[in-house]
This record gives sequence, structure tokens and C-alpha cells, in this order.
Amino acid sequence: MFNAFTLTSLANTKVILIGQDPYPNAGQAMGLSFSVPAEQGLPKSLINIYKELTNDLSQPAPKNGDLTAWAKQGVLLLNTILTVPAGKRNGHANLIWERLTNAVITVINERNQPLVYLLWGKQAAQKVDFINNSNHLILTAPHPSPLSAYRGFFGSRPFSQINRYLIDHQTQPIDWSQQTMH
Repeated sequence: MFNAFTLTSLANTKVILIGQDPYPNAGQAMGLSFSVPAEQGLPKSLINIYKELTNDLSQPAPKNGDLTAWAKQGVLLLNTILTVPAGKRNGHANLIWERLTNAVITVINERNQPLVYLLWGKQAAQKVDFINNSNHLILTAPHPSPLSAYRGFFGSRPFSQINRYLIDHQTQPIDWSQQTMH
């Protein structure tokens, strides 16, 4: 459940991608928002993320759902809630995790290095209250789930905006096509 912190150190964080909670099906959650182990099928939200990636950057989508390579490049893949009971989305909301993730966002916000916050969905968008550093870019969009992707997630072009911002601030852009091989 703490894999995001293991793979993306505070010092290496360039992008903070905030989602809602882990996938609720057995074998899917891996401690990185929107990521699933390479051998798992792609969840619908991740399929939509890859569609937007392909449309935004005109590059092929990654072959599997393991986003470890993104995390290793400085993308903190953080959910607002770090655990979920099997089969019950948002089942651990309003228990303990929000206090921890709010504290993490607050600490990252205090860094003066230009960073990008990517807030996908209503729960993630609420975290904007913890981000007030003018050095940071905040990008918000509806959740990439099939229920809301057509309400503004598609066409939001987050990947090109992130890389343009990083380059403009003399920071190595993210190779969004990079895959972790297993």
C-alpha cells in the first residue's frame, strides 16, 4: 500500500498524480494509483488514460498496466485513500487515509521546485485546498472512469502539458511510453 513512496522519493518527485482509491478487485492494487501488475488485464480507467495518452502525444499506449516506470521517473502515483475492502470502491473513505495523504500533499506543496499536480476526479480535486505554492502547476480533470471520461477527461491533454511545464522549468520530461518489463 506504500509502494508509491518506495518508488518515488520526495527529492525525485516531479509530478503528483492523485486518484481516488485502489482498484477493488483481487490482484489489481499495487500501491500506485491507476497501476495494475503487468499480467493483469487493463481496468477501464487505465484504458481511458492510455487513450488520452495516445491522443495527446501521438504515441502508442504502453503494453500493460504496470506504471512502475512512471513512478521511477518522478511521478508520485498517489490515491487519496490507500486501501479498499475487496469489491467495495471507496469502502475505506473517511477513516484514516485522508489525513495521511493530506499531510503528504502539504509537505510536497512546501517544496519550491516547480512540480505538477494532476488531480483526476472529485476526491482528488478536493486536494487543491492543500496546494497553494505558486511554483506548482495544477491540472484537474474528471476521473478517467467510463462514467466521467467523456465529461472533460478526454481532450484534457495532461501528458503534453506536464512535459511542456517540466521542460520550461529545466526539468527532464516524463517518458510516458516507458514500460517496466517483468
